[in-house]
Amino acid sequence: MVLHQARIDLGQHGTTAPIDLSLGAGDLALVNCTDADLGLVVADACSGLADLKDGSVLFLRWNWALAPADEANALRGRIGRLFRTEGAWLPYLSVLDNVLLRSVHHTRRTERELARDAADLARGFGLPGVPAAIPQDLDGGDLVRAALVRAFLSWPSLVILEQPARGLPRDVLAALVNTIRVARDRGGAVLWFTADPKLWQDTSLPVSARYRLAGGALSPITRTP
Repeated sequence: MVLHQARIDLGQHGTTAPIDLSLGAGDLALVNCTDADLGLVVADACSGLADLKDGSVLFLRWNWALAPADEANALRGRIGRLFRTEGAWLPYLSVLDNVLLRSVHHTRRTERELARDAADLARGFGLPGVPAAIPQDLDGGDLVRAALVRAFLSWPSLVILEQPARGLPRDVLAALVNTIRVARDRGGAVLWFTADPKLWQDTSLPVSARYRLAGGALSPITRTP
């Protein structure tokens, strides 16, 4: 995934500064961002869901601005995402159906296989399985756990995490770090936005790059081998 001199439209607030970001297979980029709305816009741009005033965003070698609608839809099926907005659940579907939805439509695996893998991921995040209840009937902690299962199910090419450390118990955060490791070993890239200063300063995290997103600009902080 590559952003090249991408100036993202911010509506009445103008545009971002030109943004450059490159994530290859197995990369983990940690982005310090205290402006959740700005982080959302950049995450949308990476998913081909934001308008650009200039520059380009490429995913799996496709330019989002030039991809036909059916191809863009298929490409989004290769992206897992943890949304900051209460999980972005479809209220008329069970949590299980919500979790399986992307993979059911964008892979050739059976629903039974997907449900089994989702249950395995759920146990890793401290759930006995993926809840069959509707989203409104679950507490916030269980919904976040289920949202993490949804983001990583089928090991997508790119996982975007919007502020997932907020309110997570330590054991779930440890499980998240381990799941990120597995995703990277399978060739997936991870873009992790955080406003948590402790997480940002944690040198034990095996990140490929660190950035700070503020004032409409993305600034590289370090790059490690």
